Amino acid sequence: MPMNAARPDVIWHPSPNYGPRRDGLRPQMVVLHYTAMGCAKAVLERLCDPCTEVSAHYLIDRDGTCFQMVAEEMRAWHAGAGAWAGLSDINSRSIGIELVNTGEEPFPLPQMRALERLLAELMARWDIGPVDVIGHSDMAPERKQDPGPHFDWRGLARSELALWPEGLADLVDFDESLTRIGYPPAPEMDRLAAFRARFRPHGCGAVTTQEAGLAAHVAETFARLRGRL
Repeated sequence: MPMNAARPDVIWHPSPNYGPRRDGLRPQMVVLHYTAMGCAKAVLERLCDPCTEVSAHYLIDRDGTCFQMVAEEMRAWHAGAGAWAGLSDINSRSIGIELVNTGEEPFPLPQMRALERLLAELMARWDIGPVDVIGHSDMAPERKQDPGPHFDWRGLARSELALWPEGLADLVDFDESLTRIGYPPAPEMDRLAAFRARFRPHGCGAVTTQEAGLAAHVAETFARLRGRL
């Protein structure tokens, strides 16, 4: 079993697609993904195929079965180009978790419970706070949509495994708020879509006053937890 492996019931299914974390970096965030594929077997084949040059540390099936493909201290190839809160090379700074989901369906309760157990372990082991549990679309809004609007961020927040700030702050520039939250530069509509998928999954159309107030509140919350206020 790899160093820093999770519980004994996690299935070790090694992938060759990994390398050392660069510049002495260590995990400081968790990035959540959906597979956009409906079958765990097919996902494992893809993430363990050296020709694809993609991988993740963990994969959680719909029934809660959890596979580990890359040791946590190593750099899996799950995040790609992007940035979060001014930081780049997210692969070297993160642990990647894939959830079997097509992107068009809810995430089943057994899968979410398994994710909660795994997140609690990872966050304790690597001293990662809820502010640093993010979605793939958060760090790459121009390219990615996962884990998407069906993902239960509010439920994770209830377990103190993510953030779901509720409330409104005084209005400031919406784009400025998104930057303070952590979103990297991207076309305006892509950043709006990523914000909505994370914090207001039923939003549509142009930015509303309520969304601008919510974004300002989220930005203040994230900044306070990062010690930047």
